[in-house]
Amino acid sequence: TIVGHHLSWITSHPSDKFLIYTGLEQADGEVAAIKYGWSGTVEEGEVVARAKSGGADPCSLLVAEDEFIIRNVSPQKVSSTYSNVPFLASASASTCRSDKTRQSSSHPHQIILNPLNQTEQELLVPDLGTDKVWRLTKRNDGKLSIRDHIDFEARGGPRHIAARGNTLYTLLELTSKLAVHTFPLLPVPPARLTSLFTLSALPIPDTMFAVEILLPEPNASFPETFIYTLNRNDPHSEGYSIAIFSLAAGEGQPELVNEVRTGLIHVRGMVFGGDEDKYLVEGGVEGGEVKVFERIDSGKGLQEIAKLGEDVVARWPSHWLLVAPRSQDVNWWTYICSPAGV
Repeated sequence: TIVGHHLSWITSHPSDKFLIYTGLEQADGEVAAIKYGWSGTVEEGEVVARAKSGGADPCSLLVAEDEFIIRNVSPQKVSSTYSNVPFLASASASTCRSDKTRQSSSHPHQIILNPLNQTEQELLVPDLGTDKVWRLTKRNDGKLSIRDHIDFEARGGPRHIAARGNTLYTLLELTSKLAVHTFPLLPVPPARLTSLFTLSALPIPDTMFAVEILLPEPNASFPETFIYTLNRNDPHSEGYSIAIFSLAAGEGQPELVNEVRTGLIHVRGMVFGGDEDKYLVEGGVEGGEVKVFERIDSGKGLQEIAKLGEDVVARWPSHWLLVAPRSQDVNWWTYICSPAGV
């Protein structure tokens, strides 16, 4: 399905996995909703709605049942909010601007709901340009407001985050580190616990970056908790590596226990799926490959079991969404988001 120019983030509606939203990275930022399955197949989707993102280059989307929050790279707007999802038709946008004195070089790269805050809706926005993670909540008028922030090491570049229990895990892009904080509810400030490199071979080249973090929920097949992070621009002949951290010693004490070579170059997205998150899917821009890995050794390892080559994924996958895994034969539906379409 052709959608538009330079698609970035891709996500589905929480109660309709065949309704997909994506952002178009362009000066006049735009988001689009694509509906799959109306014709009985998922091969072609229909663009059912478009809307302005409220800024330029929307890089992260968060979709709830009746709310759609967009994070733009520029200008320094924390988000635009549309209500009455799924089709945006009756939506009205509102925006919240951050403090320019502290965000002159802001580069937010993600927006998520704080999964540990059950008392109010709190948004977390890692900003690799200012070495902060912003914490936002809604005011009485329904608009977003900055409540607090978490500072990180200078030139660390917080890019993506994950949380579990009472702990926040932040991936620092520019120093290739995993930073760990206690994460109590507002207004209690977090406390720094530790930070670890995402590679065992030191020193890390200045051109390498840590870019993705996943923290799947434990289950019957994988009762232990592991954090999976991705390293980009690794010059190794076997491609980029995934670092696997164990939390066996406790939430605040991750330990690097394995590094798995993917054979992929410039990976732009990875996601777990299948029965009990048995499989990890990754897409590489350069070479246009998508690979499927199976978790082995209780989750401590990964083994490649399938791939789509450049002849199939011909338009450079950027982000994608695993929609409907059909378990044992690893035969699933995957939407691939490329610069040309979904």
